[in-house]
This record gives sequence, structure tokens and C-alpha cells, in this order.
Amino acid sequence: MQFNDTKTFDQKTHGSTFDTLIKYAVAPRPICFASTIDKAGNVNLSPFSYFNFMSTTPPICVFSPLTRMRDGKDKHTLENIREVPEVVINIVNYDMVQQTSLSSTEYPKGVDEFEKSGFSATPSKHIRPPRVAESPVQLECKVRDVITFAEAGGSGNLVIAEVVAMHIKSHLLDEDDHIDQAGLDLVARLGGNWYCRVTADNLFEVPKPLRKMGIGVDQLPEDIRNSAILTGNQLGLLANIEALPEKDDSIVHDEHTLSLLTMWKDDPVQLRNELQRHAAKLLDKGDIDLAWQVLLLH
Repeated sequence: MQFNDTKTFDQKTHGSTFDTLIKYAVAPRPICFASTIDKAGNVNLSPFSYFNFMSTTPPICVFSPLTRMRDGKDKHTLENIREVPEVVINIVNYDMVQQTSLSSTEYPKGVDEFEKSGFSATPSKHIRPPRVAESPVQLECKVRDVITFAEAGGSGNLVIAEVVAMHIKSHLLDEDDHIDQAGLDLVARLGGNWYCRVTADNLFEVPKPLRKMGIGVDQLPEDIRNSAILTGNQLGLLANIEALPEKDDSIVHDEHTLSLLTMWKDDPVQLRNELQRHAAKLLDKGDIDLAWQVLLLH
């Protein structure tokens, strides 16, 4: 593994450049499409990309409406939450991303962004703000607290919201109420005008070492650990096992492996490299057990 040189940006020194770059670097960010209401019943709808899920018990989401840079005033979402501490967090998918962006226009207070953006408001079950009917998942929340970081333009206001009910489009759930991750077709915020889309062809799974103790990269055989062919990701897969596997020649019988053993039998260095290249391809396909057996042939 090789490391390139880095360039350092200090927040106090680089100012606006730092502020711009960090939005590209800390990404993708899920989008909190927040519907709120004030005491007079005026509804507001606005997206925020400083957002995430922070706790299971109780279920807590947090998002942060920034104080306006140009005039130092709070956004209507924050004003509403301080009057009526309730919010619906509507999850954004690809089918609604352009309308969601439109709703971020800073319309005057009292203007209904549901109407401006063309979304349909539907009543919530436990709270006053309406839900966005087009959203694939809608989270009804009661606001526990709002933490303001500084009294200045650009300052964050951390809204801590407890989820009291969740509404999910039925077609996204199977008979066991498992959600179709690809079917959600989620979008997320990047830097500048960039977004990304979660589609079936860019989804992948990473096995989590939650119920077992992975041996760690440091316990891999030296020729594997210091390989110039295997990547850090591939080493991580190999090291996520409880014990080094035993060699089992009967498992490896594919034509390509056998041809490598024959072709490079008199050149152990080249044989090792070719076996590692073959194992790397197997790891990329998720065939960890076979990859290990290929590596153990050397």
C-alpha cells in the first residue's frame, strides 16, 4: 500500500476554501427534507444535508439548519421548530430530487413550499406538520432540543429529533417487512451542485465482524500482508476471519489455478504473484474461502 502526499487546509487560515472543500470531503450526506409548522398553521418545507440517524434507543435523528450567512437570521424551519417542536423528516429519492432542490428557494415566510415545489401534503398521525406523500419514507419526530453552536452567520443549529412513527411505502417492503435497499433509489448530497444516486449496480455488502474476532491484518502471513498486488480492501477481507484456514488442495480445482501451478512451477516468485492476482479477482467477487485456498498454494 502506498500513500500520496497531502495538502493541509487549516480552518482559521484558509477560511472560505476550507468551508467549500469540507462539503466535498464529508460526503455523501443523506438529505433531511423537513416539514414544519408555526403556531399560526403556516407550513414550511426545506431540505438539509447536515443530517443523520444517531441513536436506536431512543430513535434519534439530528439535522442542522445553518444560520443565514448574508443576514445572520434563522431559517423558517428553525423558527417553526422553536414555536412548534415537531418535524417530519421526509427521505428523498431520485424521483423527487429536482422538486426537493426547488423547495430550498428562500421564499418569504408564509409561502407554502409544498405548493411551490408541487409536492402533496398528507396528515401526520402523531404531530401537526404534514408529511410529503411522494417520499418513500417519512419520519414523524418530536424535537427534544436545539443546540446553537454560535451566534453568527453560517453557524449550525443542531436539532435533536426523536422519531415517534415511521411511514414506508408498501411496495418497498417484503412479506417480512425487510426494506428493498435498491428500490429506495436514494439520493445524497455531495459538494457544490453534485449529488449521487444509490442504485442496484453500485450497491455492495461489507461483512461486519460483530459476532467474531477478526485476526487482523497484522496476523496475515508476511508475503500476503506485504503484497504489492493485494489492496487494503482485499487484505481487510482476508483478515476478517477467526483463524487462518487450513490448506485444502481438493478445493482448488479450477482450470486457471491449475494452469498457473503448471506454468510457473519453476519460478516461485512469479507463481506467488500470479496466485495473488488470481486471489485478488476472487476477493473482488466475494469468494473469500477460495481466495484463501489459492493463496495457501504458495
